[in-house]
Amino acid sequence: MARTKKSTDDAPAQPAVGVEALPRSEQAYRYLRNAIRAGDFKPGDRLREADLATAIGLSRTPIREAFARLEANRLVINDPARGLVVTELDFSAVNELYFMREVLEGTAARLAAQHASEVELSILQDLCEQYREIATSESQAGLSLKNRQFHDMLCQCAHNRYLMDTVNTLHDSLSLLGNSVLTQHDRAHETLQEHEAVIEAICRRDPDAAEAAMRQHIRLAQKARMKQIFAQSHL
Repeated sequence: MARTKKSTDDAPAQPAVGVEALPRSEQAYRYLRNAIRAGDFKPGDRLREADLATAIGLSRTPIREAFARLEANRLVINDPARGLVVTELDFSAVNELYFMREVLEGTAARLAAQHASEVELSILQDLCEQYREIATSESQAGLSLKNRQFHDMLCQCAHNRYLMDTVNTLHDSLSLLGNSVLTQHDRAHETLQEHEAVIEAICRRDPDAAEAAMRQHIRLAQKARMKQIFAQSHL
């Protein structure tokens, strides 16, 4: 059965306290980006300017400015028939995203092996151990969060702000894919082993091995994602 498209009449709650200090266009952008990341707005959902202005409590001008940024980052598109909608990724786009992820995060691992401090490495190891505890308990809650934190911290260890910004934009697009592949049988444990291989190479200060381990990790994640997409398309 086809999924009923959600409109912004069902918009999530207003932003958290403290966001009010930001410029209004930034408030609107973060609200919409976080809602897309969380799956509150799904691919194909229509975004209505007036409804969102009411839901967020802002005028339509900052909403319009946020739409322009989201469109520039390919999180929304202007469909001739439906208006502004959350982007739906096709098979080719998914492959292109994972190709760029392999290149960028492989480079991040290489740079981390060269530039990460001992404190940063200890944080990476702690995140890996926290992930292990969740995976061992066979609880899916928190797996995606710890996985994201690991990858974010690894990029921080690269000490390259431009790389970090680009990877963050890429991860926003990956959030359009919905459910994590970590729910697949054995994928959570495989991911743990792959993370450990990356950390081991970084701690040895071996840039070549760190990049190779991260590239392998991303390729295996891509394979799991494509299997998921294939299975969903044949339901």
